[in-house]
Amino acid sequence: MDEIGPDRPIVLGITGASGARYAVRLLHVLCEAGRTVHLTISESGAWVLREEVGVALSLNRPDLRALGPIDSGRVVYHHFSDFGAGIASGSFRTGGMVICPCSMSTLAAIGHGMTTNLITRAADVHLKERRRLILVPRETPLSLVHLESMLAATRAGAIVLPAMPGWYHRPETLEDLVDFVVARICDHLGVGTELIRRWGRSDEPSGMD
Repeated sequence: MDEIGPDRPIVLGITGASGARYAVRLLHVLCEAGRTVHLTISESGAWVLREEVGVALSLNRPDLRALGPIDSGRVVYHHFSDFGAGIASGSFRTGGMVICPCSMSTLAAIGHGMTTNLITRAADVHLKERRRLILVPRETPLSLVHLESMLAATRAGAIVLPAMPGWYHRPETLEDLVDFVVARICDHLGVGTELIRRWGRSDEPSGMD
C-alpha cells in the first residue's frame, strides 16, 4: 500500500446518499488539521446537501463559504465531470480518498470497476495505486445487491466504513454522533483528532451514575 504522507492532500467525494452532515463536518475537521482537501460533489450529492443541510451550491462555481467556517485556501474544488483534474491520475499523489456519504450506486460502480464521473475515476485510481479508499455508505436495510457490492469493493481494496455511530462515548448531542463517524474516518486516514472519548477502562469516568 502507498504510504500515507502527512503533507499529502485528501480527496473528498460527496454523493447522493443521506448523511451530508457527515461530509461537511469531515471537511471542517480535515481543514482544521491542516490538510489540503480536493473536493468533488455529484449532482445528487449537491441535492442532498441542499435538502439535509440547507446549503445550495452551484456545481460550476460553488461558493464554499456556504459550508461554514473553513479555510477555503485548503480546499481545491473539481467539477464531477472534469476528467482532466489531477485526482483522475495515479501520478497525482494523495494521502487517501473518502466518499462520504457514499451512495449505493457509487459503491457498486467502484466495486465493479465502472468510472462514470470524476468521483468513481478517482476512487478507481486509489484502488489501482493501492492507496487508502474509504467508502461511507448510509443505507438501511441492506439488500443482497448492496452487500455484494460492499464485498466487491472490499475485495478490491476499499475500506467500507458505514455511518454507524457508537454509543460508548456517551453522546449528548447530534454533533457527538456525527463526530463519532468522522473520528473513525480520520483514524483510517491517519489524521489525528480529539473528537471522541475512546474505548478503554482508563477512559472510564471517575464517578458512577
